[in-house]
Amino acid sequence: MEVGFFFWPFTLELVEQMAERAERYGYAMIGIADTPGNAMDPWVAAALVARATATVRVAISVTNLVTRHPAVSAAAIASIDRICNGRGVLGIGAGHSGTRNLGLRSSTADELADGLRFIKTLLRGEPATIGAATAHLPWVKHAPPVFLAASHPRSLHAAGRGADGVFINYGLGADNIRQSRDLALHAIEAGGRRSDAVELWQVAALDCNENGDQARQKIGAMLAFLAGYVIGDHDLGERGVPARYHEQLLELRRRYSTRPGAADAKLVAGGLFDYLAQRLSICGTPAECLAQARAVKAAGADRLMLTVSLASDPVRTVELFGERVLPAVR
Repeated sequence: MEVGFFFWPFTLELVEQMAERAERYGYAMIGIADTPGNAMDPWVAAALVARATATVRVAISVTNLVTRHPAVSAAAIASIDRICNGRGVLGIGAGHSGTRNLGLRSSTADELADGLRFIKTLLRGEPATIGAATAHLPWVKHAPPVFLAASHPRSLHAAGRGADGVFINYGLGADNIRQSRDLALHAIEAGGRRSDAVELWQVAALDCNENGDQARQKIGAMLAFLAGYVIGDHDLGERGVPARYHEQLLELRRRYSTRPGAADAKLVAGGLFDYLAQRLSICGTPAECLAQARAVKAAGADRLMLTVSLASDPVRTVELFGERVLPAVR
């Protein structure tokens, strides 16, 4: 199983340390989140990571088509790809915190599909048009892969039809993995492509700590953040959420923030925390994280992209996971 991680680039020192750990422990991919207002610019951070690493893939995980024009993102990832000698990956999504923090609406699945086609055409070095805009990047000689982040069937369909990879936000339960894989593979085959032509990465939060209780105490804010778009914006029954958690999740939907903090952690207290932690995270001691990662692998996941918990010590988290878990599942 390939394992990568992404994080919010809060400081220059954090970016440098996370890049060094990704390379040292052999993670497959390191990603930078794009959330205006939450952290420093992702493209600056990605350029730093690209220069500081030699083997790990460097991803934007993920940007959107609203706060940044897709032609700008295409040129940016092509630039990063040159810096890191072909290791660049562009992740795009509908927009969640990245758009909501600026008071903008997210893209529809159709808009995502149009943006995907536009970007991939530009990265082939061909002229492309989207709406009233036309662009051309004739200097691009290598097309880095473009992934879509998908948390519902419509975006999975768009990803399966045209993306090079999918960051799947459905959950790590065996039923979640099976449902999301089936939806993606159906779209891939409907688009006339082979099932192995698209990389499927399951996304979950990570907090690995020698003290398992401490890890669980700190990951609540990230669970609220993930639940806000993995589960919270969709029909709860359709997403397989037990009825006993519906009322609490609806309250979370009304009240939570896209700038995670202690207030959000309180929204997932009690039994809801246990449910969300099991579905949306790998969390606890290294031994507990290893057991959870093996269960994800047994459920059929070939690739795992981990969001490093905002409340944890992110550097120590990727160190512990890299030392004690990654060798056993890779």
